[in-house]
Amino acid sequence: MLLSNATLPGLADNVLRPTYDRSKLTPGIVHIGLGNFHRAHQSWYLHRLMERGLAHDWAIVGAGVRPYDAVQREKLKAQDYLTTLIELDPSGKSAEVVGSMIDYVEVVDGNGPLIARMAEPAIRIVALTVTEGGYYIDPATKSFDESHPDIVHDAAHPESPRTAFGAMVAALRLRRDRGVGPFTGQSCDNLQGNGNILRQTIVSLARLSDPALADWIDANCTFPNSMVDCIVPATGHQELALAREFGIDDAVPVTHENFRQWVIEDAFCQGRPPWDKVGAQFSDDVHGYEMQKIRILNAGHQCFANVAEIMDIAVVSDIMRHPTIRAFFSKVETEEIVPLVVPVPGKTPIEYFRLIEERFSNPAIVDTARRIAFDGASRHPGMVIPTAREALASGAPVAGLALVEAAWCRQCYGTRENGHVIEANDPHWDDLMAVAKQAKHDPRAWLGMRQYYGDLADKPVFAEAFDRWLRMIWAEGVEATMKAYLAS
Repeated sequence: MLLSNATLPGLADNVLRPTYDRSKLTPGIVHIGLGNFHRAHQSWYLHRLMERGLAHDWAIVGAGVRPYDAVQREKLKAQDYLTTLIELDPSGKSAEVVGSMIDYVEVVDGNGPLIARMAEPAIRIVALTVTEGGYYIDPATKSFDESHPDIVHDAAHPESPRTAFGAMVAALRLRRDRGVGPFTGQSCDNLQGNGNILRQTIVSLARLSDPALADWIDANCTFPNSMVDCIVPATGHQELALAREFGIDDAVPVTHENFRQWVIEDAFCQGRPPWDKVGAQFSDDVHGYEMQKIRILNAGHQCFANVAEIMDIAVVSDIMRHPTIRAFFSKVETEEIVPLVVPVPGKTPIEYFRLIEERFSNPAIVDTARRIAFDGASRHPGMVIPTAREALASGAPVAGLALVEAAWCRQCYGTRENGHVIEANDPHWDDLMAVAKQAKHDPRAWLGMRQYYGDLADKPVFAEAFDRWLRMIWAEGVEATMKAYLAS
């Protein structure tokens, strides 16, 4: 059955579907970068509020600025912007159709429709999931990269921007000039201080073309920090087939684990939905939750994604069943990462690690090493390197973290140990591959990429361990190298 408003009543009895009148919903949120994660996470929380008769004036309007977004728009428009969520629990599967999204802005050059929509008074939140590397931040200094060609373009053409951030600045200019007032900018990406980073990007970009507007945005808009957590694999043939098992022909179904967490700083200049009524948590200590999640879960992904790619083990649950990788992952986490994470209310760092270890092992979730290894040029500097720096400063061990980085270098060489090609999996893939080939014979060349590592090449404890591990990986293989670390 093709998914649509008209076919909702005919869905199987075991499929949950909206009980509210979607025709009465009105928009309150524009969400830019409407991929699987948003539809399984933020969109679901809002849907559950709507099921309670709440937040019917906060419906989501999807948006994007890439060719992918235009394709996504057409798929969702054809099914009235509904999404089938399939929860994959080891004990069984369940399906729910989410209806909190009601429109999707047309994707055109210059982003005129997006700017106009965000300038509407009804829009009070503009949210984003644009990946960790999408904020135009220098990975070493963490400052705004105003030299990027996209930013140079938007600064010179503020009325027809290329980026989502340029569109937000243009919309805020209209809102200021019309007396509409600001909106809240809400990042939902895996970045520590994601709201602060979004503020930096928006205000810095605005300042390049209109300093007075930048001051107005900085004084009036809010950018709450948040921590988001749910494992959501990419959609492929298997996910499409799972939807059909429930009798639903959905072009873009989403599978997800049976776990969600959303911790948010309560800083919304134009109001917000009461997400806390359906499980979200408002906290003044978002930083602590962010650190726990990014350092243990997201950095944990990097601990095994690259070694798995090298060994040609694709699925995360299979990776977790590999005894050497599992032991390596556990040792790095418990000896080098977890001890440096500050506890937060409700769960100690070691308890949180045991939880994610269990989540990663869920055989029902077909998540892949390739997905979680994507954009290592953003993820390693943002998720792994900060722990290495803290460990070096305190005299804590870093040998395992150095091996994680050596494995990333080996993976960027572009071939697996069985000779199969690793396809490009990073926006900077060609540059990374060139340095990885040089590092095969001169390991220090990799740490010489100061845009990612800063001065780590000058830290003998880390640099010597990295050099030793990378040479061993090339001489004896990555599994033998992990065993050497485990025996150390």
